[in-house]
Amino acid sequence: MLDLTAPESPVTTVALPHARGPVSEAVLSVFAGRRETSDLPHPSSGIDPYGDDLQLALYLCYELHYRGFPGVDPELEWDPDLLALRRSLEQPFLAALQAEVSGGDDVEGAVDALLVEPVEGTGPSWKLAADGELWQLREYVAHRSIYHLKEADPQAWVIPRLDGQAKASLVTVEHDEFGAGHADRVHSTIFAGMMDELGLDSAYHAYLDVAPALTLGTVNVMSLFGLHRRWRGASVGQFALVEVTSSPGSARLVKAMKRLGTSEAAQAFYEEHIEADAVHEQLVRRGLLADLLAREPALAADIVFGIQASTLLEDRLADHLVRSWDSGSSSLLRAAV
Repeated sequence: MLDLTAPESPVTTVALPHARGPVSEAVLSVFAGRRETSDLPHPSSGIDPYGDDLQLALYLCYELHYRGFPGVDPELEWDPDLLALRRSLEQPFLAALQAEVSGGDDVEGAVDALLVEPVEGTGPSWKLAADGELWQLREYVAHRSIYHLKEADPQAWVIPRLDGQAKASLVTVEHDEFGAGHADRVHSTIFAGMMDELGLDSAYHAYLDVAPALTLGTVNVMSLFGLHRRWRGASVGQFALVEVTSSPGSARLVKAMKRLGTSEAAQAFYEEHIEADAVHEQLVRRGLLADLLAREPALAADIVFGIQASTLLEDRLADHLVRSWDSGSSSLLRAAV
């Protein structure tokens, strides 16, 4: 199995990841100062929208709007050539998602479907709760660190694009995600503490280099929706998906962690999400979604798209994890570790 053990003295920042193709190589060369942005390529229409090269390059571009990377010029955040490249990567990704989901504008139906829990599920939380091993739990957390170490940041982009009760409800949920005024309760901080308890490296982006395209896609879609006002409805849909579905999954993960003998401190992150997200579900349905649709009914199809697109990506990642584990192999990339 891939060795996920943290070094004796964990670092707080990590180096840039390795390239996974010509586009990500070009972006990394710009970040390293070896290439001018005017010399960036224009990906052909044949690029794999779900492939490692596109997803890593897109993630790198988005990260400039978050914390960035050590030694990378922050001025690149608004470089017009780099933004043009980002746009050329977003378009095939969006087109592929739109082509694969069923669409529609029945928001209530889409949300109700999320609330249906199977008697016997097949996803990672089900497997981990039933018979998962510690190395599989640690891999799962490594995958999730790509998002959870910046939990709720992608969704915060939509706040200035909302109004009324929709804004108030979303901010109420985000307030909890960011610790409700207490730095030690910020969810990303609690997640980092869980990583430490599990012997993982909790440095930001510590596992970016081994996270496959399937993992990056689940986070990239959040950034794409959040950074574009055009896709504010889809961002709200993705937000609703997370808040409505996370409580039962969190309960299964706590069950898995208890069965595997992890510490109470390690369990704190998912314990927090069992109760909090049950409350958040009501805020999202009755406040955020109801008010937004009353104000902007034309956004219904975008909300449904946000739910469906994110579900598609999450389901594919889940299948990859379980398939890998069932075969006894790592679900993470082995190269460059």
